[in-house]
This record gives sequence, C-alpha cells and structure tokens, in this order.
Amino acid sequence: MAVTRNALTDSDIQILVAGRSPHERSLIAHRLCAQMDEQALTGEDRARAQEILRIMAADATEMVRRSLATTLRSSPLVPHDVAMRLANDVDRIAFPILNASPAFSDADLIEIVKLGEPIRQLAVARRPFVSEQVSQVIVEVAEAPAVAAVCSNDNAVLPENLLQTVMDRFEAAEEVLQAVAYRRELPLSVTERLIDLVGEGLREHLVNHHGVSDETALRIASGATERASIDLVDQAGRTADVKKFVAHLNKIGRLNASLLLRALAHGHIAFFEHALAELTGVPHHRTWLMVHDAGDLGLKAIYDRSGLPARLFPAFRVGVDTYHALEHEGGASDTVRFQEKMLQRFLTQPHPTAAEDLDYLMDKLDQVRREAARAESEPTAIAV
Repeated sequence: MAVTRNALTDSDIQILVAGRSPHERSLIAHRLCAQMDEQALTGEDRARAQEILRIMAADATEMVRRSLATTLRSSPLVPHDVAMRLANDVDRIAFPILNASPAFSDADLIEIVKLGEPIRQLAVARRPFVSEQVSQVIVEVAEAPAVAAVCSNDNAVLPENLLQTVMDRFEAAEEVLQAVAYRRELPLSVTERLIDLVGEGLREHLVNHHGVSDETALRIASGATERASIDLVDQAGRTADVKKFVAHLNKIGRLNASLLLRALAHGHIAFFEHALAELTGVPHHRTWLMVHDAGDLGLKAIYDRSGLPARLFPAFRVGVDTYHALEHEGGASDTVRFQEKMLQRFLTQPHPTAAEDLDYLMDKLDQVRREAARAESEPTAIAV
C-alpha cells in the first residue's frame, strides 16, 4: 500500500514501537504525518494509516505526540479516538488539535468547553468555524479570554441574543467589548447598546462601521450620554431615512444654518434638500426643483422662505453651484475624493461663513485628504 511502500518502512515501525531515542521517533513521526497528509488514502490504506496514528498518539514521548497534533491538526485523516486522546493531552498538544481538527463533533466541543480549562476553551473559540450551539456554551460558561476570542472570530455564529448575553456578562470587560465592536457585522440593537458601554475610540468605530439609528445619534449629540459626541454632519451622510432625520433635528432645534452649510459643503445634497423642505413646509419634490433650478430664483425663493439668515445665502449659493459643477465634470471616483473636491472648492470661494464653521470645514478637509492618501497607499487586489 502507498503508506507502507512510500512512507512507512518496517524499520520505521520498529523505531516507533521499540523505543529508540525520542528525537529520532519525533523526526519519523513528523515525516510520516506529512506524507500521509499529502496522499489520497482510501479503504485499507486509510485504516492502516490510522493505526499508525494510534501508535503515535500513545507514544510516551511528548515530541512524537506533538508532531502528530501539529502536522495533522486540520487533517480529516485523524480518527475521532485519536483526536479525543490528544485533546486530553498536555496543553501544547491539545491546543492545535482542538483548534482545527474536523474530527470533533459539536457535542465533543461543548463537553470540552464545559470542563472549564481556559486553554482548551480558547482553542475551541478560535476554530475555523464555531456553530451557534458551541458559541452559546462559550458565551455562557467560558472566561473572558475565550469569550473575547469567539467574538473576534467572524466565522463563529453569534446571533443577536448571544451578543446581548456577552454584554450582560462582560459589560465592564474592555477586551470583550472591543471584540464585539470589531465584528464584521453587528445587529443595530447590539451597536446601540455598545455605544453606552465603550470609550470614545470604540464609539467612533461603531458609528463609522456599523452605524446607529438617528435617535441614538441625536441622543449622543445632545449630550444625553456621557463622553464623546457624534458628528451630525457625518450622520447626515449615512442616515437611511433623511426625511425622518431632518424632522428629528428640527424638533430638537438642531436644524440650523451651521449644520446645513457644513453638510452642503460635504456634498450631502439630499440632506440639504430635505432640510429646506422641513423648514419651509414645501414638499420635497418641489424643493428639489427649486434647489436645482438652473437660474438664481428658485434657490433664493426657497431659502428666503426657510428662515435661514439672509447674510448666509451667498455661501449656500456657492455650495449648490460647486455641487453642480462637480456633477457636470463627472463627480469623483469615490465619496472621499468628492468630498475633498467639494470642500476644497467651497473653501476657496468668497462668501460670508462663520469662523467656527470655516475651522470645522478646514479640519474636515485635512481629514478627507488623509483618508484619500491612505486609500491610495493601500495595495489593490489583482484578479487572477
């Protein structure tokens, strides 16, 4: 058979069984495992190979068992009984096999997690795939390092209720909360609960990568929660329901000229349109026609009706004209580039804008330039 002919000689078996030097047995074990893993074994060959693995798993020398556990850590060749024996071995042998072997059932993994040994819990939490049933046991009984690890594992199934349980158990554990915050996807309810538990840096990440409801954004911006505030201009560009958002802002007195001007300078034209519609009571479709009127009269008429300061109209006129000019030129290849051009042109036009708004827009221009530079420096994947 392939294994005995190409990988395992009678001399090899004798060395594994008869007790030659641990170092020599370890080298043979590593070579045999590597060769077995590379061969397609079926039937009698596979059964013979697995018997050889049982010999290795029972070897008194830790180096031999470790060679098996590391070299075949993710191989389907390892039989269930061998995997379970290695899982109950010393930590440095148990970890690699628990971390990757497909030999374990969910029931096996659940039982191992319930035994409560931290290193084994951590190995299970970091597996290439963790089912919802296994994730639940980790979340409910494991210590913080394993719970943080399973939350960091985007291939672990963690529905909304389990993430809520994580926050119930570890609401003061920064390591765990950070792991939840950096998951690829989060339910809105989890994001919004985290907002109240984490510091400024994580809050910024949550808002920028997962978003929050308009109500939460307004609550934070209004100071109803401690620590950092949220940038309503950024929220204006990401909200899913612009009409509802501007209505909320108007209700609490935040739909002011400064916010509208900053949003317009960022190219958030839909927000600007809906804001004028909200302030004037004119339906959005009619407001849109007046804002984008080719002449000067439409925008001036709807602006005068809004109650916004007359002295700022030239600044809004510049913002709308700049937006139209960029649209006519084909816009920009991405949002960051568009915002950079919009801010740059807006800031170089003469118009009466408050000093604090100019400072804000200058800071934003620096920020989007850094983002654009960072995007350009990132390597682009090449399709093959």
